Amino acid sequence: MSAFWITLFLLLLAACTLFMAAGWRQRQASTGDRDRLNQRFYHQRINELAQDEAQGVVAERPLMERELQQTLLADIPPSQAMQSHTSSRWILLPGLIVLIAVSLGTYLKTGGLAQFTGWMQVQQAYPELRARLMDPGAKPLSMEELARLELGLRTALQTEPDNLADWTMLGRLGMVLNNTEIASQAFEHALQLAPNDLALKQDYAEVLTRSSDPQDNRQASLLLQSLLKADPHNLRTLSLLAFNAYGQQQYDQAIDAWQTLLALLPADDKRHAMIARSIEKARSEAGQQSRQLALTVTLTPEAEKMLPPDGVLYISVSDGDSPVPVAVKRMPLSHFPLTLTLDDSNAMMPDRLLSAQHQVAVRVRVSRDGSANPQPGDWLGLSAVTPWDGHQSIAVEINKQLP
Repeated sequence: MSAFWITLFLLLLAACTLFMAAGWRQRQASTGDRDRLNQRFYHQRINELAQDEAQGVVAERPLMERELQQTLLADIPPSQAMQSHTSSRWILLPGLIVLIAVSLGTYLKTGGLAQFTGWMQVQQAYPELRARLMDPGAKPLSMEELARLELGLRTALQTEPDNLADWTMLGRLGMVLNNTEIASQAFEHALQLAPNDLALKQDYAEVLTRSSDPQDNRQASLLLQSLLKADPHNLRTLSLLAFNAYGQQQYDQAIDAWQTLLALLPADDKRHAMIARSIEKARSEAGQQSRQLALTVTLTPEAEKMLPPDGVLYISVSDGDSPVPVAVKRMPLSHFPLTLTLDDSNAMMPDRLLSAQHQVAVRVRVSRDGSANPQPGDWLGLSAVTPWDGHQSIAVEINKQLP
C-alpha cells in the first residue's frame, strides 16, 4: 500500500517539476531575448557613431557613447529585473495548484480508487478466509466470502504460478461460484502442471459440460470418451459422460452410460432411483417412452345426467404418499367411457417423473367452469393407491359431487 502511494506522489511531483521548469525556462528565455536585442542595438549605434565620426559628422563621440550606455542600463534596472524575476515564480503558483487539483480529481474519478481499496481489503482478509475454508469445524463461507477468497487466490497465483494446489482450488471455487471462465482457465493451468491427473481431467470436463458454449460441450465429450477408454468402470466419468450426452440431446449415448453406471453401483446405493428417473426422462425426450399409464374413466348415471356442457376434465396422478401430483392432464369433456394414456410428457416437475413411480393414485375431476381449483358442485372420481409396473391400466369412476 505504501509503495503505491509513494509512486503516486513521485509521479505527481515529477509533473509539477516539469510544469515549473517549463514556465521558468519560458520566462528566462523571454528576458534573455530582450537583453540580447538591447545589446545588439547598442553595438549597432556604437558602430554608426564610429562611422559618423570618421566622416566628420559627429564631433562629440565619447559623450554620445556614455549616453547610449546610460540608456542601456536604464532599460533593465537591477532592482526591477530582480523583482520581475521573483514575481514570475508566483505567477506559476495558480497553474501548479490547478495541475495538482485536476490530477487528483481525475484519479479519484477514473483511477479505480474504490476498487483498489476493496482489493487491498481482500488481500488483508485472504489468510483468514483461506484458513476457514480449510478448517472442517469452522463456519462455512458465504458466497460473498467465497468470491473474495477467489480474488485473493488469483492475486496469490501471480507470485506463485506453479502452485498446483492453488490452481486446483481456484478451479473448484469457480465451479461453486458458477464462473465457467475462471474455472476453465484454472484447470487448464493445473493440467499443464499435472497432465496425467485423472481428478483434474474430470473436473475440467465437468466445467466444459456446464458451459453454455456448444464447442466446450463437444470438447468435454471427447475428453470424457478418452477417459472412459482408459478406465471403462470409472463411476464419475460415466456419470459426466451421461450428463454431457443428455445436454447435447444424444439420448442413446446418455442412456447407455446411465445403464452401465447402474450395473456398477451396489444394489443398496441410493443413486439407483435418481439414475432410473434420468433414464426414463431421456427415453421420453427421445420418444422411446416404454412406461405409460393407461386410464379408463367412467361416469355414474347420476353424474352423466348433470355434466355441464362446457365442463373441463382434470386428471392428476400422485405417488400415493405425497399430495403433489407427478402428472397432470387437462382436456375438454368428451364421450364416456373415456380411454387415454399419460406418460412423462405430463410430468409436473422434471425430477419427479411418472415413469419412476412404483405405485400411483389417480384423481379425476369435472370442473363446471374450467377452474383448476375444486369448486362446490364439481364431480369427482378417485382410485385406490395401486402398485404400478408401467404397463397395467387403471379404471376410475366419477361418482362423487363436491358439497
